Amino acid sequence: MNRKIFLLLLIALPFSALYAQENKIDKNKIKEDLDEIINDIAQNYVYLQEKKVDLNCIKAFYTDAIKNIKSEEETVLFFEYLLDEFYDNHLTLRTNRDASFRLFAPVYTTIVNGQFIISNVWQSQIEGLDKNIIGAEILEFNGVDFEQAIKNFPTHCNDKDFPETKEWIANKILAGRYNKPRILTLKLISQEKIEIDLDKIKIKNESDLLTSQTIDGIGIIRINNSLGNDDLVREFDKTLDQLSGTNGLIIDLRNTIFGGDSYEARGIMSRFISEPKPYQMHAYIAKSKNNPDIKRSWVEYVSPRLEQYKKSVVILVGRWTGSMGEGLAIGFEGMGRAEIVGTEMRRLAGEVFDFGFKNQWYGYKLSTRKLYHINGTIREKYLPTHYVKQSTNTNDEILQKGLTLIKEMIK
Repeated sequence: MNRKIFLLLLIALPFSALYAQENKIDKNKIKEDLDEIINDIAQNYVYLQEKKVDLNCIKAFYTDAIKNIKSEEETVLFFEYLLDEFYDNHLTLRTNRDASFRLFAPVYTTIVNGQFIISNVWQSQIEGLDKNIIGAEILEFNGVDFEQAIKNFPTHCNDKDFPETKEWIANKILAGRYNKPRILTLKLISQEKIEIDLDKIKIKNESDLLTSQTIDGIGIIRINNSLGNDDLVREFDKTLDQLSGTNGLIIDLRNTIFGGDSYEARGIMSRFISEPKPYQMHAYIAKSKNNPDIKRSWVEYVSPRLEQYKKSVVILVGRWTGSMGEGLAIGFEGMGRAEIVGTEMRRLAGEVFDFGFKNQWYGYKLSTRKLYHINGTIREKYLPTHYVKQSTNTNDEILQKGLTLIKEMIK
């Protein structure tokens, strides 16, 4: 082949590929799917009336944005950003791309006197962070003023000055995009300014469903983000039987970031009661076209199973205790079988169900039912009875508090 012709073909190839990709994007189908997801949210999202989001704004803005979509990745991000408008970690698209935002970070920030303060660090699950950054103010993210980074966040119909929304966006920024760095500029309590690369903080990789140990006659079972694996119940049974001679038990739920299923939760709780016990309440609004909305609610019970562990129990929770991990904690407390120690949990609101698009192969999750502690507290507002305000990421303050408490309970 003539060398000049070959070079011309080589240069033209990316443009041809891009043109072909653009031609594959059917914007009419995207509009159909946009109408579908907005309708599903309007009809099924149980928190819609409580969110400071204008659904009409969403419909207008995202309808207009369809004309700018040029690739499959942009289609994914289009629907991802739409769900982000509701500042709810339980509303997720069931796929992601390199430019998608991660689901969480190993640090958590709260707004204190108008400043973004590092209030929690995933102390139980990280390595490689020797400096204490609790209480540090976030100044910049990837060199951009943090307030400006929030203004730049790709949502358009929520109120970014509303504290709940603003805090949610701040933590989504810390989670970062998969294909971008996460460099924080911090001002420590000592006034020293430092930079932290969140991607250099190593997250412990634990392949076992759970791990266990004994400290001073107290058994400790740590669930390793496995509440969605049915095999956990069998493994928990075996481990609990091995610890049957301990003076008390601590169950550590601080690494249940992805939640799980009620099968695992009920399987675990069933080993600690001698009769059926209520552990959570469900509620949702039943709708009928042109008729009044009717609230429906019911209490879910767990039944005893196998030999019971009858001694004192403490549950450890934190910001990375998610969904069914949160349900397990409030369930133990609701049954009167454990004391809860720790910080706020992940605060994933409600019970989620899967929905599907007509034209996209992936779907999305919406919260359609609210979940409550037996005492009536909605799950995402629950605070541990034995609250621990994290003051350092160099010591495990929650475990220390749990051990102190359970020794007092045993006495």
